[in-house]
Amino acid sequence: MRQDLIVILDLGSTQNTVIAREIREHGVYSEIYPHDITAQEIQALENVKGIILNGGENRIVDGQAVEIREELYDLGYPMISVDYPQSKCGKRFDKLPSGDELKTFLFEECKAQANWNMKNFIEDQVELIRRQVGDRKVLLALSGGVDSSVVAALLIKAIGKQLVCVHVNHGLMRKNESESVVKVFRDELHANLIYVDAVERFLGKLENVSDPEKKRKIIGAEFIRVFEEEAGKLEGIDFLGQGTIYPDIIESGTKTAKMVKSHHNVGGLPEDLKFELVEPLKQLFKDEVRACGVELGLPHDMVYRQPFPGPGLGVRCLGAITRDRLEAVRESDAILREEFAKEGLDRTVWQYFTVVPDFKSVGMKNNARVFEYMVIIRAVNTIDAMTASVEKLDWAVLERVTNRILAEVENVNRVCYDMSPKPPATIEFE
Repeated sequence: MRQDLIVILDLGSTQNTVIAREIREHGVYSEIYPHDITAQEIQALENVKGIILNGGENRIVDGQAVEIREELYDLGYPMISVDYPQSKCGKRFDKLPSGDELKTFLFEECKAQANWNMKNFIEDQVELIRRQVGDRKVLLALSGGVDSSVVAALLIKAIGKQLVCVHVNHGLMRKNESESVVKVFRDELHANLIYVDAVERFLGKLENVSDPEKKRKIIGAEFIRVFEEEAGKLEGIDFLGQGTIYPDIIESGTKTAKMVKSHHNVGGLPEDLKFELVEPLKQLFKDEVRACGVELGLPHDMVYRQPFPGPGLGVRCLGAITRDRLEAVRESDAILREEFAKEGLDRTVWQYFTVVPDFKSVGMKNNARVFEYMVIIRAVNTIDAMTASVEKLDWAVLERVTNRILAEVENVNRVCYDMSPKPPATIEFE
């Protein structure tokens, strides 16, 4: 059952995701599109019931105000505008409409049905995947994280044995992560899983690279090369499955918003990509991905594990990656996760991890002066990963984690706690 669709046109708003999520919470599907979409492109979308022209503070781009194409007014869809002075809509709002005003637009003016739910979404995606893939095969990058695990379950439901999962150990995984992925997916879920040890390959490519964007792009491009090589050993691989989600796309930049950071599966893809992409989660926010995983029957622990970035510890070993700092990140992260689990914080805190900067501070060990690294702890809560608040940790927990890191992790003499919300900070450091 294809869901009814409300199209949100990005005319410079910083609130696109807010209104998109609110519409979905009313049970109606919504998607964000660029301001210069054509009438033909909108008509090609299925089940469009209405259009929202969403303006805002980024309405001026390169000295000119962005506007929609005049032809869109003649399509006949119900239409409202928000903070968009150029609008020719009959109904205009200076700010986001209230819940009641939005419900009136959705259900009375657009005649939309509240048929946006995970069961219907999965049915639609299974149909779309089968239509896209046919009888050919899909190669899936399976990190074992929430996004790739849900994609794997969805692809298995849609195409079964036509899915080939590849887990690449790039040396930037958390402690014992690769071993766990193999155990769960190959041994317990009996997935068609290929394990690739590419530790030296990735770390060699990343040597002396300090720029975060360059690191992300190198990791993303190298992933693709590994997949291409694995696909070359197989027959009939024409597609690459990815766990791209909506925040990945939004944070990688739009026509009216600057890039926050590129994501390895958005901004890091090479131009000569040999695969057609299969990205069934690309319009979902993080909480919706989890809801999808639950509907697909994945284990609770797998669905609600904390997020882990595609570039892995590569963006938590700040600056140019060195083996000693990478190991310090891995070991300190393991300690943090152990202690959070003991306190039950693994079930209440959305994301928590450690980072190690690329500079040293003075300290004292064994009655001698030393210059060693610091570990920074980050723990945040969020719903959609677009904003985040800092977890107010109990002092005793912080002290216990700190003491363990200082005692057990080599080359570390200082532990700090990051108190910065998003915005102005981002969840990750790079």
